[in-house]
Amino acid sequence: MDKHLITGGVPLQGEVRISGAKNSVLPILAGCLLTDQSVIIKNVPHLNDVTTIMKLLGQMGAKLTISEGLTIEVEAGSVDNPSAPYELVRTMRASILVLGPLLAKHGRAMVSLPGGCAIGPRPVDFHVEGLRKMGADITVEGGYIHASVKGGLKGANLKFDIVSVTGTENLMMAAVLAKGTTVIENAAREPEVQDLANFLNALGANIQGHGTSQIIIEGVKSLSGGSYTVLPDRVETGTYLVAAAMTGGRITTKSTRANILESVLNKLEEAGAHISSGEDWITLDMQGRRPKAVDICTAPYPGFPTDMQAQFMAMNTVSEGRGVLTETVFENRFMHAHELRRMGANIQLNGNMAQIEGIPQLMAAPVMATDLRASASLVLAGLVAKGTTIVDRIYHIDRGYECIEEKLAQLGATIKRVAA
Repeated sequence: MDKHLITGGVPLQGEVRISGAKNSVLPILAGCLLTDQSVIIKNVPHLNDVTTIMKLLGQMGAKLTISEGLTIEVEAGSVDNPSAPYELVRTMRASILVLGPLLAKHGRAMVSLPGGCAIGPRPVDFHVEGLRKMGADITVEGGYIHASVKGGLKGANLKFDIVSVTGTENLMMAAVLAKGTTVIENAAREPEVQDLANFLNALGANIQGHGTSQIIIEGVKSLSGGSYTVLPDRVETGTYLVAAAMTGGRITTKSTRANILESVLNKLEEAGAHISSGEDWITLDMQGRRPKAVDICTAPYPGFPTDMQAQFMAMNTVSEGRGVLTETVFENRFMHAHELRRMGANIQLNGNMAQIEGIPQLMAAPVMATDLRASASLVLAGLVAKGTTIVDRIYHIDRGYECIEEKLAQLGATIKRVAA
């Protein structure tokens, strides 16, 4: 099991290219199941989760071709095994996203209940109930979702009690080939949901309202092939910007977009960062100063993203003043706090709130990642700690960050990957 060794104390400087969005490419690859024709996906990040879903599609019978330049061609016309086994999906909750496309295209699916990060319950009830309203017969037994439909799915009015990103994506994909009109109320508005809708529309779907809380899908008989470029990863962008802020550095993130990161950029400016941006770049300059503590309350988009909460907790540990983080999206997403305390952080937990009193410097210690974003926060903490920090179980970070040690090293960080 690989580890990261990080020697802190170097302000980050330079430029870094941002990869395609993990949370866009996974549903987009699942969406390729909706058409028999060739689909070319560009700007695909090299991540463990992407490898997993590619293996899953291949096991179903799809043909995949990987080209240089981060491009994947998917031909799903040969899919003859509409199932997602536990062995492949146990590490990735996004695997549930094949359920809607398989049911819509093939009329049946058997999908293992998914695994993934241990950050609290993310039930599949929304997915199952929505598909039932569209005419599907679904049972859950033996750890698998067994779904079938006779005569095809039918449009329906669907309303979420709680905003669900994967629920919105799954039902939107299912509705693309359904008969009639589907309306999703209280839909997720995240840029990655919009990216999926734009991808499906590029193949001939009729989706309107994406980016708002009401999405309307007019079912079509079939989708065509095409080519699509995945959105930049806003969480990766934010992670490197926070790293620069924590270390008092100045970096430019390239191949990204500021308009999908407004809540994060606003909080970085509140922390004292100078930020400028263009069409495909963002520059953050801390001018060697220590950041100021900020208060955060996570919320569905356009609110502050839960996937940036851990990184801001790391920043607050070395900021001036006191900051309070409130996590409203997922339970059990403060496990990184206990590891940050091992490095000297002053963090008090009270339910879904964390109060952090900043200190001038953390101290290096061996720490262990518990989930994807928690692992990022520990790497960031290592960048500012005195001594050499060892971050264990970094397979979590490989699920969502492409070549993080190489990218940080090119910004001047002292970081290397070692085998356990």
